[in-house]
Amino acid sequence: MVSRTGIDAVNNRSGSRSVQANMRPRVPAAAAAKPKAPRKKRPLVITCVIMFLLVFTIAPENFDYSTFEPNAVANAQQQLAMPTQGSAFSRTMWLLLLAVGVAVPLARSASALKLLRRVNPYLLLFFALATASVLWSIDSGITLRRVVRALTIALDFFAFVLIAGKTVSFQSVLRPVYTVVLAGSILFVLAEPRLAIEQSTQFELVGAWRGLTTQKNGLGSLAAIGVILWLHAWLTKERHWLLALAGATVSAICLVHSRSSTSLMAAIFGSLLLLMLLRSPPGLRRYLPYLIGLFVCALLIYSLAVLNLVPGSGMLLSPITALTGKDMTFSGRTAIWNIIDENIAQHRLLGSGYGAYWNQVPGSPSLQMLQRLYFYPTEGHNGYLDVINDLGIAGALCLLAYLLTFLRQGLSIFRTQRSQGALFLTLLLAQMVANLSESRWFNTLSPEFVMFTFATMAMGRALLDRDAQSRATPPVARR
Repeated sequence: MVSRTGIDAVNNRSGSRSVQANMRPRVPAAAAAKPKAPRKKRPLVITCVIMFLLVFTIAPENFDYSTFEPNAVANAQQQLAMPTQGSAFSRTMWLLLLAVGVAVPLARSASALKLLRRVNPYLLLFFALATASVLWSIDSGITLRRVVRALTIALDFFAFVLIAGKTVSFQSVLRPVYTVVLAGSILFVLAEPRLAIEQSTQFELVGAWRGLTTQKNGLGSLAAIGVILWLHAWLTKERHWLLALAGATVSAICLVHSRSSTSLMAAIFGSLLLLMLLRSPPGLRRYLPYLIGLFVCALLIYSLAVLNLVPGSGMLLSPITALTGKDMTFSGRTAIWNIIDENIAQHRLLGSGYGAYWNQVPGSPSLQMLQRLYFYPTEGHNGYLDVINDLGIAGALCLLAYLLTFLRQGLSIFRTQRSQGALFLTLLLAQMVANLSESRWFNTLSPEFVMFTFATMAMGRALLDRDAQSRATPPVARR
């Protein structure tokens, strides 16, 4: 039996709780719900500028594909020549792009200086060295145009990451542009096969697609990057698996039909590395930075072996030639390298000027290619060798420092942003493989220079944002 006093005590406690509840301010149900984070808006104008820049550096001059008509001898000669100056339309577009790249950082000078401190310093050193090479270049006019083009590309991407920040990721811009170009290349092959497929009788070129790009190796390179980007989108669940499968399929079709064995090897190595970085067992993850470091060192040794700077290079190169299907001359590339070596011997320390070697003006040393090889390759087919040819030993040291810094920054981002760091590291190693037989490092006429400059600026922004977040986080929360 419960006493009256106990019942009154219970009622008093219940009443007091009811009064306290009634005294609390009433919160509407909508307000009580957790507020949604505001939707991030893309900076539309600068994003469109960047997308145009990406397409503009992939397509031929003035978007004119009639230069690939097989029956036009004059156009065929133009196709072989390295462009030394653009049309009025091309110059106007580059000036507009340069204006955007200059105006945005000036308008946000304080933020721009902070970001500049986090950008790979050896890319900036490259620009300084390339600009200085105008003084000793064998063709200062071409060197100056190459420098302006390189600075325009770098400034535009610097402006983009300065404005976009976290709202737009590196791959969310690159992936759709490359996929549209690759899908368009397939349609172009079906609609205009004479223009979209190589018409040469040379064995390596027979039936090879070039699509909307200027050559088969260009299409192969874009396709290899596309495979890596869509694999990354699937592994990180950035896109639905059906969309990722469709994008990867389009990329794979172009990769196979481009008949670019170098790009195929880069795509395979890159895909395997990306799987290892994002799907490795937990016990292996602590050793990944060391494995990546060893892989980079191995690639640098192979690069020296390709250039005949390592004793016993034949033994070192045999696995590469077996994988790529090339002979020990790398499909005749060693003959090109021997001629370039002769030019390097005359300008060993500082090179013959950024971009100045590959032109067809009378007296140009590159014309020996026509005299001795009976064709004009337009590039040295080795990214490391072309840098040495342009900027000498100083340029080679700058490139080495740039790649090692890119690796260090990529590993740093990988520790805190695993998926983003994995993508940067994969693209680095894929390009290191590709440059063994293609010229892409610091080559402003290649889409790879555009992509890698974009990645360098994006990494600088990622590091800046991480530092800002670290300073804003209390020490206890960090622990």
